[in-house]
Amino acid sequence: MHSSPEIETFYTTRAWRKCRDTYLSSVGRLCENCLKKGLIVPADHVHHIKPITPENLNNPAITLDSSNLMALCEGCHHELHTKKRWRCDALGRVSL
Repeated sequence: MHSSPEIETFYTTRAWRKCRDTYLSSVGRLCENCLKKGLIVPADHVHHIKPITPENLNNPAITLDSSNLMALCEGCHHELHTKKRWRCDALGRVSL
């Protein structure tokens, strides 16, 4: 869920769907965080590094620019949004 109806609507636009698909294809549809760890995991989300807000919603340099995007798997995307205090490595070991 996003912070406003306008932002929710943005994610249904043709421009976003095309940008998202193009970006995913450009990174091989793999999670960029996992890839840095040497893991090959399919990406489920395209995350905005600088978050979309009502104030920057109409700025394509924020909303549609590939330099502000990263492909993430469900776990990495959830971790970014919940800011966990613990991490789980590829073997399932938990660390603080």
